[in-house]
Amino acid sequence: MEHIRNFCIIAHIDHGKSTLADRMMELTGTVEKREMKSQLLDSMELERERGITIKLAPVRMRWQDYDLNLIDTPGHVDFSYEVSRSLAACEGAVLVVDASQGIQAQTLANVYLAMEQDLTIVPVLNKIDLPAADVARVSKEIINLLGCDESDILKISAKTGEGVEQVLSAVIERIPSPKGQPKSPTRALIFDSYYDDYRGVILYVRVVDGEIRRNDEVKMLATGAHGLALEVGHLSPKMTADPVLATGEIGYIVTNLKTTRDAKVGDTVTLKKYFDGDKK
Repeated sequence: MEHIRNFCIIAHIDHGKSTLADRMMELTGTVEKREMKSQLLDSMELERERGITIKLAPVRMRWQDYDLNLIDTPGHVDFSYEVSRSLAACEGAVLVVDASQGIQAQTLANVYLAMEQDLTIVPVLNKIDLPAADVARVSKEIINLLGCDESDILKISAKTGEGVEQVLSAVIERIPSPKGQPKSPTRALIFDSYYDDYRGVILYVRVVDGEIRRNDEVKMLATGAHGLALEVGHLSPKMTADPVLATGEIGYIVTNLKTTRDAKVGDTVTLKKYFDGDKK
């Protein structure tokens, strides 16, 4: 767990959040250059057409022997529930602010959500390459909001890639590793779920304690539904199967459930054996 970092990117709409996620994936080699396209984590047609993020999207990147689990979140005010779900699965947040526009209302709302969750916030000033960028003014706004020092603010251009490496280093240095009990009964938070016509209900989870293996019988604590973990793994950004999802990790579970009503967002996944009198 010492080498895991779970974080999300929060920002107002059009402040360069998805572009920063693209640069991070490119820099860490998560996606090959020939497969790279802008807004890679925005898979919906509407997202790509409008240039906005609607659905949260997790991805695991490997950087300097660390697993960095990033959740790209929506920036629009209508999707604050999506943001709050993402924050619950993380220990830190990268706050992206446009150097020409400054702090917007939705930025404030998302920062307060992150503060309520007691997350470590890494402030990033983006688009410093623009002629309209006012680095001094916007830096003061960030300092007033977070109470941080000028030296804590990373000044980058996600479009050109300038300073993105420092963001990755800051995630490793400033955001704490996840805490949890690997030997305790399994608990995993569902922060998103959807139905796939070919595979059934797929859960995006953050494992809090214990572990979930392929073919484990799982149970949802809130709905009482139980099923089988047909596959577990991580997204990079395509689904990549693993033998196990361990404590502190973020990943997916393909289940044989027939409806997302059985596995609601915010529910806890555990193993059915704990309810069968088998405490091994």
